Amino acid sequence: MENTNWFLQLLGRLHPLLVHFPIGLLVVAFLLEIRTIGKKRKGLREGITYMVYIGAGFAIVSALFGWFLKTQEEYAGDLVDNHQYTGIATAVLALATAIILKNSLKKSEVNLKVYRCMLFTTVILLTIAGHLGANLTHGEDYLTAILPGNNEVYTAKESGTLLSELKGTTELSELQKDKLSIEVRGLFAHKCYQCHSENKQKGELVLEHKEGVFKGSKSGLAIVPGKPEESEIYKRIILPANNKKVMPTKGKLLTPNEIALVKLWITEGAHWSDKAVKVFPEAPLALTKPALPKVEEETHPIDKIISAYFDKNDVSWQTLVDDKKFIRRAYLDVVGLLPAPEAIAIFVNDSNPNKRELLIDELLNDSENYTQHWISFWNDLLRNDYSGTGFITRGRFQITNWLYNSLKNNKSYDQMVSQLMNPDKSSEGFIKGIKWRGVVNSSQSTEMQAAQNVGQSLLGVNVKCASCHNSFVSNLTLDQAYGFASIFADKPLELNRCDKPIAKIAKVSFLYPELGSVEAETLSERLLKLSEVMINKENGRLYRTITNRIWERLIGRGIIEPLDEMDNTPWNAQLLDWIAADFIDSGTDLKYLIKRIMTSKAYQMPTINYKKQEDLKKDYVFKGPVLRRLSAEQFSDAISQVVAPVYQAVAYNPNEEKMPTKRIWHHEKDLTNTVLPLQGKRYFRKKFQLSKKNVKNASVLISVDDAYVLFINGKKVGEGNEWTKVGKYNVTNLLHKGDNIIAVEGNNIGKIDNPASILFAMKVVFTDGKSFKLFSDETWKSTYRAPSKNWVNLNFDTKNWEKVKNYGNNNWAKLLDFTFKPHQKTFARASLVKQHSFLKALGRPNREIVVSKREEQATLLQALELTNGAYFNGVLEKGAKKWLDKYGTNSSEIVDTLYQKLLGRHPSSDEQKILIASLGNQPNVEQVQDVIWSVLISPEFQFIN
Repeated sequence: MENTNWFLQLLGRLHPLLVHFPIGLLVVAFLLEIRTIGKKRKGLREGITYMVYIGAGFAIVSALFGWFLKTQEEYAGDLVDNHQYTGIATAVLALATAIILKNSLKKSEVNLKVYRCMLFTTVILLTIAGHLGANLTHGEDYLTAILPGNNEVYTAKESGTLLSELKGTTELSELQKDKLSIEVRGLFAHKCYQCHSENKQKGELVLEHKEGVFKGSKSGLAIVPGKPEESEIYKRIILPANNKKVMPTKGKLLTPNEIALVKLWITEGAHWSDKAVKVFPEAPLALTKPALPKVEEETHPIDKIISAYFDKNDVSWQTLVDDKKFIRRAYLDVVGLLPAPEAIAIFVNDSNPNKRELLIDELLNDSENYTQHWISFWNDLLRNDYSGTGFITRGRFQITNWLYNSLKNNKSYDQMVSQLMNPDKSSEGFIKGIKWRGVVNSSQSTEMQAAQNVGQSLLGVNVKCASCHNSFVSNLTLDQAYGFASIFADKPLELNRCDKPIAKIAKVSFLYPELGSVEAETLSERLLKLSEVMINKENGRLYRTITNRIWERLIGRGIIEPLDEMDNTPWNAQLLDWIAADFIDSGTDLKYLIKRIMTSKAYQMPTINYKKQEDLKKDYVFKGPVLRRLSAEQFSDAISQVVAPVYQAVAYNPNEEKMPTKRIWHHEKDLTNTVLPLQGKRYFRKKFQLSKKNVKNASVLISVDDAYVLFINGKKVGEGNEWTKVGKYNVTNLLHKGDNIIAVEGNNIGKIDNPASILFAMKVVFTDGKSFKLFSDETWKSTYRAPSKNWVNLNFDTKNWEKVKNYGNNNWAKLLDFTFKPHQKTFARASLVKQHSFLKALGRPNREIVVSKREEQATLLQALELTNGAYFNGVLEKGAKKWLDKYGTNSSEIVDTLYQKLLGRHPSSDEQKILIASLGNQPNVEQVQDVIWSVLISPEFQFIN
């Protein structure tokens, strides 16, 4: 290499050695510094000081030697530059940190806040610089390459096969030249991009595109068409392994077949195909319905395919589960609830041979419970939630009402996708994403979020990786990701590689342009075109992806795994394509798809308990459904059904009676600022007038956080001390024509200030059919001073009382029982509740990102919550009291009923003997609670068998 100094080159090569000293010293110094916060462990100070000083010195020397390495060796590119900049910045910050520490220690009163902030920033920057350095040394996929599903997919087998095909040909056709070019480019991608990409241009050679390949490097022309002996690449790939100039310098050398292929390509003129290189496997886009195997003994289409699969894999059909297991499995899968003992008995005793299909139909026709169960699946997939990041600042919008009604009305999947892609106000939240506050990475813009979410949830393709640079896990490029994101943008998007603009404007395009153009002048026109292209029946990805997700939901393991990587090989492609095509034939009816799977023997087989998760990933063979854990929502709802309501209020109430009632409380102020309500009693009044005297019926609804006593016209009506329990009172006989008065004594119980409110509604119906309604609002008056006894009477003077304040609904969910309409709901479905610590512990995810599959493995947090969680124990305590009230001291009946309701069977004689003994003849609340808990934590209850 010209213009190099051997001594500086030697120093540069010491950079990888020296750079580990600042990493170790500064990181350890930071960890020890944390232990000194609060003036603790003062003895560590001297050691930390020396570490910071020495670490800063090594950081400066490492940055200098790194600069020598870059200038004296053949390194160039964005990745190299970024590593250099962050390394120099780290050295400067480390030096500044050391100086600030030295000055701080000299002062009589030591204040280390600024130094600690600087040290923290230095360690963060050091981590980034180290990560970029590792990218240079080991390749940009050095972390992701080892993840499941990201294994090396390129082998020398393809090269050998193509070489054999082309060897006997005297003159290559255009098609053969294209195949040869694409194979060589794929070889470059897998073997050479680590050192010769846009991000790391070692020797100024770039092999990612045509311009870079034919431009060559510092050493000369990489490719001389027709002359392999004069081509620098060929000369280097044939060198022996111990030669320092051999290529590739990292990883395995090229095989003889690969070398011969490169030589043939150069000899034939180094033709460069305009077709995209498919480095990774890619599933066919088109979907055709395969013919069913001729298996006479099976009638169900899915079972015909599975039977042929079993024969091929030497697997035998197992006896189907009994009726008790089937009804429990079907109930939990379709409506998310446990079957009642009466329903189990009727089903088991039914002699109709078609009863299982009839049960599935009955459950699917229970639209309300079906919807309230499956909405959790769709909320996860479409990252829809009731609260969380973005809602307060209106940077995020729910699609709950649209989604609920779509499921309840069994809207076709095509309709749903179309309305998500070309939305109105009710469904636009999905593609609008989360508008994060402050400066965000370009790959997290709302347009790119839309591309990522649509790609992942609906098409099973990872756009996230390609939104920063060309993907390391698929064939997607940065251009494609930005082209897709541009569909959702109201102005042209400039490409950013690794968050740095590259002065290139994206061209609007769909990920699979062969399905149709989405180019248009306006955003609304583009979204309309996208909605049409997405549901094009040639778009097999859309239908395979949802089919695979529903199969996994019901069977426990997808036909393709992971679910978001639909280019992976299915364990049975014929099965996936047949079900997906059948789904299209049904008019993309989601209930039809669920029924089609559930009526098969494949669904009704006994579950397989795989001891290791690896058995579900590597060399998987389908033998039956996988044993599945109850979801957070299923577990909560089962407790609500049998023991006691886990939740009584929801974030979304589909049957809500719309009322303009507001949650009010006395306006608490600190000088001029509104503060949280103080603990203690507050007094409220509302005067109203009735113009008629013939009252047919008058009803009141009241909910107060925390406690209340209600008076109307001086008479006590009722009291309560739990806001989730709605007070319902008939006050017909307390009202009269003319002026009336409502008085409420509210009590905010607690040791500190906390949210408090009154929610009130009154409905008066007159004999002539007309009605009068009154609600809690800002016209009510309140005081914090304890008034005289007659404050509940009509003529009490309230001139010194103040107007109340509307404290909003953020601290309180919607009560199912706060309605004048008759209803039968006794508990709130967990799927409609906003994120709660109990649900979170049981695995309900944070929906800021798409979640296509929840973690099945039990966690330490779950174990702690179920054994010692205060909230869970509180629910069980209420349930134990309720059971004692109902069954008294009949221990035998308690045990038998509990088993029937939770497990769908009677207890064995041993089980009954043990539990009755633990209850005794006079069971108390704690004993009943323990028995309930023992059944709830049993595997038989917690798993869908």
